[in-house]
Amino acid sequence: MSKPSRDDPPIYTALVVPTVTSHPSLKTLQWSADGQVCFVTKNSAFILTPDHGINFDNASTIKSVPLPTKDKDDSSSLSSSPVNIPLPLGWFKTMIQHDKSTPVRWPDHSQAWGATSLGSLDVSLVSITISPSGVNINGGCVYATLSSNMDVNLWAAGKNYLKGEWVKISDVTPCLLNYVASSDDVKMTTASVLRAQTTCIEWTPQADFGLSPSPTTHLDASLLVLGSRAGVVTFLRHKKGADPAPVGLLSVADRWITHLAFSRWELVRPGECEGYLAFSVSDGSVGLVKVKQTLREESNEALGFAFTPGYEVEVELEHCPSVVSSPESRAAVTAMRWVLIPGRSAILVYATPGLIHLYSSPSPSPPPSRITASPIPWSGLLTLPLQIQKISVDCSPLHPVSGLTYLPKCDKLLVTLLDGSFHVVRGFAWGVPAWVNSGSGASDSETERDHVRINITSQALSGVSRGVFVRSEKESVDRGDMVRVNGAVGYDSDAGASARKCFMWVYESSRPSDFSYKHDAKHSSTLIVAQLWNESEQTEMEEDELLLQDLTGFLRTVKTSSGLSPLHLLRPFLFHLRNPGRLEKLHAGLLEVIQVPTPATSTTQAVSLDHSTKISVPMCDKEIDTGIRKRWRESLATHLFGWDELLSLRMRLSLADFAWKLATNEQRQAECGVVAQGLLNTISHRVLRTILRHLVAVVKLLAPNDIPFVSRVIVQSLLPGCPPDLAEEGKQLSKLIQPLVRSEPTSAVSGASVAVPSDELVNKLNEACPACGVEVPLHDITTAVCANKHSWARCSVTTFILSTPWVRTCVGCSRKAFLAPSSGKGLPPLAQGWVAEELLEAVNRCLFCNNGFVSIL
Repeated sequence: MSKPSRDDPPIYTALVVPTVTSHPSLKTLQWSADGQVCFVTKNSAFILTPDHGINFDNASTIKSVPLPTKDKDDSSSLSSSPVNIPLPLGWFKTMIQHDKSTPVRWPDHSQAWGATSLGSLDVSLVSITISPSGVNINGGCVYATLSSNMDVNLWAAGKNYLKGEWVKISDVTPCLLNYVASSDDVKMTTASVLRAQTTCIEWTPQADFGLSPSPTTHLDASLLVLGSRAGVVTFLRHKKGADPAPVGLLSVADRWITHLAFSRWELVRPGECEGYLAFSVSDGSVGLVKVKQTLREESNEALGFAFTPGYEVEVELEHCPSVVSSPESRAAVTAMRWVLIPGRSAILVYATPGLIHLYSSPSPSPPPSRITASPIPWSGLLTLPLQIQKISVDCSPLHPVSGLTYLPKCDKLLVTLLDGSFHVVRGFAWGVPAWVNSGSGASDSETERDHVRINITSQALSGVSRGVFVRSEKESVDRGDMVRVNGAVGYDSDAGASARKCFMWVYESSRPSDFSYKHDAKHSSTLIVAQLWNESEQTEMEEDELLLQDLTGFLRTVKTSSGLSPLHLLRPFLFHLRNPGRLEKLHAGLLEVIQVPTPATSTTQAVSLDHSTKISVPMCDKEIDTGIRKRWRESLATHLFGWDELLSLRMRLSLADFAWKLATNEQRQAECGVVAQGLLNTISHRVLRTILRHLVAVVKLLAPNDIPFVSRVIVQSLLPGCPPDLAEEGKQLSKLIQPLVRSEPTSAVSGASVAVPSDELVNKLNEACPACGVEVPLHDITTAVCANKHSWARCSVTTFILSTPWVRTCVGCSRKAFLAPSSGKGLPPLAQGWVAEELLEAVNRCLFCNNGFVSIL
């Protein structure tokens, strides 16, 4: 292992993953919308979660960084410096064991040679695509896997998505066979089999229809796209608890589809959005499919009754007649991805051996949601020949691409090849694209001189990546050793100029000149998180100011419709704020940014106003049934998790808790606590008002066993500190339930007067201590303490005492809640009213920080 110098960029993780080999691809290493890293290998997919922002079982994380060696002749090499020993990252680890899946027997469906599957001889995992967050029934992501046998499976986390088992929830291929097969054929034709033999997969982002609150909290508007041997693209929609539903099928070629890449959804008008799917064919041609989704509001006659507008999504598919690239070159596409550019249309990047191709739509006007005053400098198709970076003897520009990362602040595209070399394209979106091989001539315009750093060049970054490889290996390394980088992504790639310098890649050391056989069990890969360059021209103060500016802008523009979890969105900021020294310097500025927005501190009135006052839920006078309960639950989920303002507040609370946890002294902790308490009160009041108004809407449908929960909601609205208008709404609900209270003598709510003192209501809401049976008064909605000093946590959703082991825990703030009734675990008798049950079903993420839940039992 090489001795590091003080100029070496820090390495935050060098984690060895014992596994069989993987292959170079843009999907080998990728981030999920839940903030997890998926590493695809031959037989399994490793799912790794960084520990910053997580407050659950942190002692079980794994950490690994290369330790510097001590030079006997140089006492300064003890490397106590933080430059040499950075704060290591901790990781939660689990996996999808794909080798346990049963492959499809294609000869049972067709004996034709064209339908033969050679991948069935040694079935392996080829690719993975990941859904947006919230698609699964537990509020998380769904993983779609593609095997060498061309069958597709869906996987989801069980009880614990950080460390627990991931289970298969659907076999997609049998559903696909039923969909593509002709209903008139007694036996499936070869053409139908070829349509069902999947060769590539892609999952689109969640669509943004420009509505507030966003209906995508319970309405999935993402699409799973499958490319087949028959040149057919099939679109599916995931259904919770069921097999995916077919949406459409489009024939785009008469050869194999090899790659798929979706751009993003562009808002055309409220309720309508469109995007482009790029595909490559085995003959080297590249084309586009236009996908449009439209929300259609369902009528009350069809719904029976609607607490909030009900929608269905209509999909239109159009094969664009113009092609991006014709098959004249006969060079197969090896990688493809859209690069999303703020302020202009997305740019399609695809690679063939030795070449990088850039395509921008020739349309002179950007989509309505991306209008910008800056002119678009280029359009059409550009081709850049890759140039060799001689970091080892086996380097070649013909190696496949394993990573694409865009740096928006300096308008550069970073291309990573299998040989570990980095290639930098300057002027990618707003200039004339060209390679930056060395520091000379790296910037020609004033914009580039403002943002570009001379060490963000192909030569410099390739040298750094080689240096990281040398420092990470335990044995001596020479130029004959090859670093096979099979996947590379940005780590802090969403935090702006001050943070776009840390990357993550996975490599395997090999020696091409050694032809001896290496058994699968001897293969191992190393996951690296390292900083690739130093901002030498930027002071620490400037970096800190930029970080806070980026955070301020992010908190003002975050959207629930993105389908991204807080852990994923906040990762760049949490990564840089986890250093106690830096957090100490940013303490005052950070608290100013994350405090509750007010008209004086917010530039947007929407953030400073209470969105919950705009919630209107119609009164229901129908008979209670499963349909009414379902629509009430959906309306509740929409208003609890569909408002951008509430998501911003929850992320601010996460940052306040994070700062409190890492504060260096009690005074700092107290200051963080004040900000956190203000945010907590604001969130609690808005959630409480949302629940109150939904209870008022179904007050005629309440049953006696709903009274314990309803009365607790009323009491919370009367507790000290609640806004007067919220307390008034609680009193109004108390008045409305009086007929039900009078018919139920054992009810917990007094029927004497609407203005009953809150203390008297609390006395009627006492629960029995699970340990000694002594009554426990409702003085605190988070903790219950009986007269014998037995302390119990309360459910963060219903406030009942957690007297059962069947609970779930938020990974972000550690708050606990009962499991949803659909899990099959029983609830305490007091929590078995239908409104409490539907509320627990609606809340699949934490009400206070919007992170996911895990359970142990």
